[in-house]
Amino acid sequence: MEFKNKNYLVIGGSRGIGSEIVKELYQKGANVFITARSLSSELENLQGNTLELDIRNEDLSALHDFLPENLEGIAYCPGTITLKPFQSLRLADFQQDLEINFLGAVKILQLVLPKLKKSGQGSVVLFSTVATRTGMNYHASIAAAKAALEGLALSLAAEYANARVRFNVISPSLTDTDLAGNLLSSPEKRKMAAERHPLKRYGQRGDIARLALFLLSDDSSWITGQIMHIDGGMSSLKPL
Repeated sequence: MEFKNKNYLVIGGSRGIGSEIVKELYQKGANVFITARSLSSELENLQGNTLELDIRNEDLSALHDFLPENLEGIAYCPGTITLKPFQSLRLADFQQDLEINFLGAVKILQLVLPKLKKSGQGSVVLFSTVATRTGMNYHASIAAAKAALEGLALSLAAEYANARVRFNVISPSLTDTDLAGNLLSSPEKRKMAAERHPLKRYGQRGDIARLALFLLSDDSSWITGQIMHIDGGMSSLKPL
């Protein structure tokens, strides 16, 4: 996969899967532009372009001036985990999940799509969850928001195919990040989480980041409009 001197934007690149994508891109010689609501110590050793940006803001014009004229790819990594019984969810919970997971992506994409079109071979990678296709207790809010994101990706993949901008979605199961800390906070919880997956382990950041890099690269230039499940077999297997 060739990334040297190409331009990539990682939204939410300060922590978790986003920071792993950033590190991989840097190692491969890419020019990486990183935004996050707050920039973490994980990025201290990386020489790059960073911008503090809250995607919930109405005005994201600072991003336009921050970026180069063309982009080869973007990874939109912000996410939430709102797990509550349906009757305990407030409308504000649904609004927050939609704002961060879906509407934030809408705002960012409307701003950067002209730059992706200029590259002649742009790639957009979005992140969903296994819970959109596999019914799970207490996931009503986040599953709904991520399902909206999947629908957006499929529609835009069709709309921008002639412009050679590709849209794909990565749909992981539980992955060891700060966001999932409460779900993996003890040896007992980690063991139970691993056992729920046919491959008997939960995800690591590198598992997801490596797939994201493939989708951002020209090696995947004939792949668009796909929802790619990387979930240890959870969404499709029921071993006996």
